[in-house]
Amino acid sequence: MEYYGNKLCVSYQDLVDGGIISACNYRNWVNRGKVDVVRKGGGRGSCALIAVDSLPESYREEVRRKYPDGAMVLLVGWVNSNYELDQGAVVFFHDRNKTGVDLPEDKAREYIINASVLNTCIKLYDRAKDYRKLMGEKYDWSMMAEAIEVLRNELHHTLPKSTLRFRKKVNEYRKEGYGCLISGKFGNQSARKVDYKTERLILAIACLPNKPYNTSVLEMYNMFVTGELDVYDPETGELLNPDDYVDKTGEPKALSEATITNYLNKPKNRVLIEHRLTSFTTFMHEQMPHVHRHSPEFSLSKVSFDDRDLPRKLKDTKARPKAYYAYDVASQCVVGMAYNRNKNVDLVVDCFRDMFRLLDRNGWGCPAQVEVENHLMSQWKDSFLKAGVMFPFVRFCAPQNSQEKYAEPMNGAKKRSIEHKNHLGIGRFYAKDRHYRTEAKKVFDEKNDTYEDKQYYTWEELIADDKRDVWEFNHSLHPNQKKYPGMTRWDVLVANINPTLEPLEKSKVARYIGEHVETTIRRNSYCRVQYKDWWLSDVKVIEQLEPNNWKVDAYYLPHEDGSITDVYIWQGDRYIDKLEDVGTFNTADCEQTEADEAVKLKQQKKIAKFNKWVKDNEIGTVGVAAKSQEEPEAISLAAIEPPEETEEPDVPLTEDYGRKALEDY
Repeated sequence: MEYYGNKLCVSYQDLVDGGIISACNYRNWVNRGKVDVVRKGGGRGSCALIAVDSLPESYREEVRRKYPDGAMVLLVGWVNSNYELDQGAVVFFHDRNKTGVDLPEDKAREYIINASVLNTCIKLYDRAKDYRKLMGEKYDWSMMAEAIEVLRNELHHTLPKSTLRFRKKVNEYRKEGYGCLISGKFGNQSARKVDYKTERLILAIACLPNKPYNTSVLEMYNMFVTGELDVYDPETGELLNPDDYVDKTGEPKALSEATITNYLNKPKNRVLIEHRLTSFTTFMHEQMPHVHRHSPEFSLSKVSFDDRDLPRKLKDTKARPKAYYAYDVASQCVVGMAYNRNKNVDLVVDCFRDMFRLLDRNGWGCPAQVEVENHLMSQWKDSFLKAGVMFPFVRFCAPQNSQEKYAEPMNGAKKRSIEHKNHLGIGRFYAKDRHYRTEAKKVFDEKNDTYEDKQYYTWEELIADDKRDVWEFNHSLHPNQKKYPGMTRWDVLVANINPTLEPLEKSKVARYIGEHVETTIRRNSYCRVQYKDWWLSDVKVIEQLEPNNWKVDAYYLPHEDGSITDVYIWQGDRYIDKLEDVGTFNTADCEQTEADEAVKLKQQKKIAKFNKWVKDNEIGTVGVAAKSQEEPEAISLAAIEPPEETEEPDVPLTEDYGRKALEDY
């Protein structure tokens, strides 16, 4: 018998040749449709198959009596028809986090099939009606194990042949799930010659401060396991025992140079060795992961500051001038620059001043964010570089982390693209590319470590050259020509100014970045700053002064040529006023020009405003008398006669100008 089309069948030969029915009787049944012919005979090696369940009851019992293995065939057919691939097992055995090891594809496939077969066996076990029909009143494990063995070649599973082992595997699978199907050979360390402890010893030797070669590591390892070298833990002073590094026979583990090299060059071990032997800065730049960013869309959304040494040296000191740049991140433009012989606070302040002059000239707002280094800028963390004081956002970059500041790669881009093209001696002495490699002349003296450049320059030459390079860099094509076709860095800067920038508060800029002078308000009208008299904008400004304090702090931001346009005065942390340069006029009438006339009129107007303010705020008069013993009569202040009016003094200039000033006011 065999199982065909999910039905237990008996062949024509088994029925007729086996003497169960005659050929005439079989043809009669077929012609009258009394039996179900599942497969018709025909062709070589193919015979008709008849469903056993379709035979009359007496003949059916005869078939089962004569062919007792039919129950096994029925069981195999049931398992085969109910078998389906377990998709949960597919996910599990392909997930390293769940299996704990990387399974080869053939092993994963094998375990998936095993799980699917076990699922079918458990399904039958849970269906009492089905297994009673197939096995009788009790679940027959031996019969099931035999059926599974029959299907080994068809399903390609690797489940145990033994009934007891198969039954045990089913119970383990029900309790532990998919994990019990993975062989213990995966992840087993028993066959390793270099176990965990030996590997850590090799790595520890490789991490000695003198950075030994692989051959030296092998030599020291062999000396240790043979007792010729002591190895100890420098923190605890504990000596390592060579007897802990032997094989099963008690012999020292002999390692080859290839084995040492393989373990030292494993990616995981390379990272650990580099972390031990290199500095934090080197490890951070070469091994540690880093963030990935993209530039902002608008100009002045972020400005990055950084210093650099100009590549060529001075004639007088054989030193390199120090430069400080401010780069707009979106356009890559240099929006501020300064130069000094030393890297000091003045260099930083001058760079900020240059940036604010550019912003003021073009009417642009204050940058939304600045990115600065920690070294020179930390002194202003609580003043103008505190977020919200002058800039809404401020970022202090970590020390020695050049990859964090956007200005660092911009310095390199300017050097490689512009400076190397325009000047001699631009590059590095250790550069691999010969086009970017510089050479120096060795001086043979008692120090034996002196080198001279081929050419030196004056301060004026180097600064002028760098300013021209900055201009050319700003007006060269933007690197992202796909986004900004045909546009230079300067074009991108001007065309994409952030519309949400806050206006530039010149008073704050002058206070924190400008020059400072202590001065005094004189004659309620002016202050003297840099040998020039600067007038108050209005006489009412004196109302903001502290009691009995006419001293103020004057701040101003000079232009490139040193001239002053705006002066702001403060008292402590309180802003008072922006002073005005009214100017002076020629005292000789015959020499006065139209400009002198305008200055004289402006001054006269201010004096007239002062007089009007004094008159508007004039203090009323009262009379006083000693209090008598008798109750005095109530006297109204209105009854007190004011003193006679006196004629106001003339203004210190001509009468016609004074009258004209009052009329204009």
